[in-house]
This record gives sequence, structure tokens and C-alpha cells, in this order.
Amino acid sequence: PSGSGKTTLCHLIPRFYEIDSGAIKIDGQDIRGLTRLSLRRNIGMVLQEPFLFSRTIRENIAAVRPGAGIEEVRRHAGTAHVDEAILEFDEGYDTIVGERGVTLSGGQKQRVAIARTLMQDAPVLIFDDSLSAVDAETDAQIRASLHDTKGSATVILISHRVTTLMQADQILVLQNGKVAEIGTHEELLARGGIYRETYDIQTAAADRELLREEEGGESHGV
Repeated sequence: PSGSGKTTLCHLIPRFYEIDSGAIKIDGQDIRGLTRLSLRRNIGMVLQEPFLFSRTIRENIAAVRPGAGIEEVRRHAGTAHVDEAILEFDEGYDTIVGERGVTLSGGQKQRVAIARTLMQDAPVLIFDDSLSAVDAETDAQIRASLHDTKGSATVILISHRVTTLMQADQILVLQNGKVAEIGTHEELLARGGIYRETYDIQTAAADRELLREEEGGESHGV
């Protein structure tokens, strides 16, 4: 649920906050033994509300590696499934973003921010509900591309959308600032707790939406 501590938990990893008990370890090493600079260089993070500079799309994506060539920029934009959308603009990757240029949709902003984070080539990637502004199909395409191109990275996804998390190796369900459930998708479904309840609600909603589409947008007792 909103306010359950998902973002706070992920902000502990790059030491935006310091933990007051326990430990967070990467490859067995306590993160408090690393400098913040070293730690954050190895963590790529995409926020729910991405920030883009009033510069070209290419400069926004290559901000973490200014000398990167257009081929590399496009490759990461392709993984984020935003390359085709960018090429539809008259100026393509040279399109200015912001007040002096085009206004990107929420989904386009998020995908440009994802491409920028992928340019960092970090071994730990955190996506803080950063697929919320894209449709379920694009969400699935981005996750599939991440799986194919970033298979060696540790990927942490925050999402309210169960379908975004179903294939994760481990799922944490937070409630009131605590881990309420932990396990795989199948284990959590079998447990019949909060995760199962959320899954049933979202599946029913998706089925109703599909029914409306099949009926030409009409709703019959739904």
C-alpha cells in the first residue's frame, strides 16, 4: 500500500538515510564500510517522478556518460522502449526537452530516465515505481529487455502492479513500515495473505477491462 515504506527501504541502499539497526550488505560487505560516492556509482536508480534537464533527449540520456556515442544512446533507449517514440519527433534525439522544446508524456519521461540509468551500467538497479506511467504491455516489454540485457545485475522493482513483480526471484510485501510477507509469486499466492488479496483484486479488474473491450466499451452489470 501507499505509505508502507517501499521507497524508504530502497533509499537505505544508497545511504540516502542511515540505518539505525541491522545491516545492509552487498556481496557480503556492509554498505557502511563503503564511501557514499563509491556506493552510489554502483547503484542506478530511477525515481517515480523522473527529472529531465532542459536539454536534448540525447544529452538527457547520456548525462551520466557525456562522451557516449549515439549508437550506445539508442541501444539503451531501445531497452527502455523509447527509441521509436524519440525518432517520431522532427529533431529525433536532438529534440529539446522542457520549456523550450517538446513536453514528453509521463511514460516517455520515465522511459528516458530508465535509458539514462541504464547508461550508468551499474551492477545494482533500483526502479522506484518507475513503470507506473506506462501500460501493462510496455511494462512487460521493458522488463523482458532488462532481463535479456542486464541479466548479471541485481534489479529491485517497486510496484503496486502484481504483474510487474510476478517473475521476481523474491517478493517483499510491505505494510505499515514492516515486511508483512516474503516469498516467490507462487509461495505468496498459496499463503493467502495480502499479496493474494491484491492479486485477486487486480486480476478481477483486468478481466472486467477485457470484458468491456470485447463488448465494444459497453458495461453490462460490471
